[in-house]
Amino acid sequence: MSKYARRVDANQQDIIKALMAIGCTVADTSRAGQGFPDLVVGYRGKNYLIECKNDNMPPSKQKLKETQVRFHESWSGQIAVVNTPEQAVAVVMS
Repeated sequence: MSKYARRVDANQQDIIKALMAIGCTVADTSRAGQGFPDLVVGYRGKNYLIECKNDNMPPSKQKLKETQVRFHESWSGQIAVVNTPEQAVAVVMS
């Protein structure tokens, strides 16, 4: 078990709703732990890993945790960090 509480960012549900509104499938993986991103998103035959951060929080609370940094550094595929529903939609539309 991580020393960090597995909290869900307040904006995560808005991000999920926005992604689903454009036809994405979304798996909430925020409780997976070990630095794994908050969401796995499927869109038009591709998968996206998305880490949600809340830009309404102080900058110190928006930083990636140590386990997240390690996961991001070791992952050979795509991972995006987003603060808003619009950013999340842009990730899958690009």
